[in-house]
Amino acid sequence: MHLSSKHEIIACERCASPVECKANAYTKCQCSTVQLSINEVQYISELYEGCLCAKCLAELQQEYREQV
Repeated sequence: MHLSSKHEIIACERCASPVECKANAYTKCQCSTVQLSINEVQYISELYEGCLCAKCLAELQQEYREQV
């Protein structure tokens, strides 16, 4: 039996760049580097359903903060 330790590579929903999804190891995933408030998470989740790369998360966080 062969168990793969590879994480899934998916496309960022916003910019389509490849994202190594580590949902099963969230603290090691690139998206965990962007510290979002509850309000920022809600704002982003209203715009996108899937995973976003850290760059897009940071850009959306800035976009939200400029609107508030």
